[in-house]
Amino acid sequence: MFSAVSNLGAGGLSDVSLSDTANGVLYGCFAVTGLVSGGITNLLGPRFTLFLGTLGYALYVGSLWCYQTQGTGWFIIFAGALLGISAALLWSAQGSIMMSYPLEKDKGKAFAIFWAIFQFGSFIGSLIALAINIRSGGLSAVSTSTYIAFIVIIFVGIASSFLILPPNKVIRADGTIVKLEAASKPHEEAIGLLKLFKDWRMLALAPMFFASNYFYAYQGAVNAARFDGPTRALNATLEGAGAIVGALLIGYTVLDLKWVHRRTRGYLGLAVVSVMTIIVWSVALSWQVTFNRWDVDHTNNPNSLPFINYKDAAYRGKGALYFFYYFSDACYQALAYWIMSALTNDPFTLARYAGLYKALQSAGSAGSFGMDAVATPFLNEHLASWILMLVSFPLAFLVLRTVKETNYDDEQVVYVDDVKQSAAEQGAPAAEESSSIEKKSI
Repeated sequence: MFSAVSNLGAGGLSDVSLSDTANGVLYGCFAVTGLVSGGITNLLGPRFTLFLGTLGYALYVGSLWCYQTQGTGWFIIFAGALLGISAALLWSAQGSIMMSYPLEKDKGKAFAIFWAIFQFGSFIGSLIALAINIRSGGLSAVSTSTYIAFIVIIFVGIASSFLILPPNKVIRADGTIVKLEAASKPHEEAIGLLKLFKDWRMLALAPMFFASNYFYAYQGAVNAARFDGPTRALNATLEGAGAIVGALLIGYTVLDLKWVHRRTRGYLGLAVVSVMTIIVWSVALSWQVTFNRWDVDHTNNPNSLPFINYKDAAYRGKGALYFFYYFSDACYQALAYWIMSALTNDPFTLARYAGLYKALQSAGSAGSFGMDAVATPFLNEHLASWILMLVSFPLAFLVLRTVKETNYDDEQVVYVDDVKQSAAEQGAPAAEESSSIEKKSI
């Protein structure tokens, strides 16, 4: 739902500068918390971490609603800071689950399923916004009822976090237990964090992490500046559809391609993402050079370009651009997660990877929203977003060269049958406990 609101352009606000400031604070707090969120996830476990991580989203969308009715701009910035902290927890726990719970051969599919569900929420939310705003007719900001619908759905999501199982109660299809321990210890997390920053592979992936959300500020700003309310909602709907299709295609047909070596699948995924990025952003550049910020300054420029409506001839091709913006984005995110998940199967290590990924990603987002808040030329924002992605590809290739066919040979693998046998040797009560674990297998 947060994604749906953000994709409406400036978070659905009529004040783009306020939205940029709030997002800058949000991602700044996100970046700082992300450095330690993996450790917090490992200490608290995924269930409680996800619960804490989802609370901030309800508060933030509520602050947008409050601004629309009461004009409380400070509350949006305050809620953005709290959301940045809670979101770091959510995404670290989510990343650990998504990358460590599946079998190695299914990690691309795991991302595809997650991203499709994640973006399906955005897609449904955008459809709600589209219906409301079309009926309201050409609003410059999102209507109040849109926020109410989002908040109701978010609270359903908060409640669902209690359905998550810890790694020691999850059994993969091959009979292996994800992790024997439910949580780690503080000193282990301190050592793990230190090792994280000494890992050259994480340093090589840092540009990819930094660039992975950098373009959202630019795309959202152009959406708000060039399109009216109903068309923003339509673009957000197309974005959600593009993300779903892109994630499913690359997850199922590229990254988890059968009868192909794992490293080769990584190279193929990198090639697909590189080609998509070049094509989509080249098309976007051809449109961007036709206008600048002054051309769409409806406050100070009496001759500014009119908002584009989806019925106008000028909209032709723009919907497809926003579809493929998020199609290629899904492929980019899939590749980043797949590379991390190919380096290890340990959920605690992957939680730290996910935390670092989101920290650097959020630092990039904070910088990009900061650029947009000071009215950086659109062309500069476009080129910065594009160049960052292009720079990340050669470094990602170096990391892909280290990917092994399997990590099961190097890491401790425990089968549930071995645990049951050990428990049975210790007495019936332990055996019964082990049997209860098996019932919760996947």
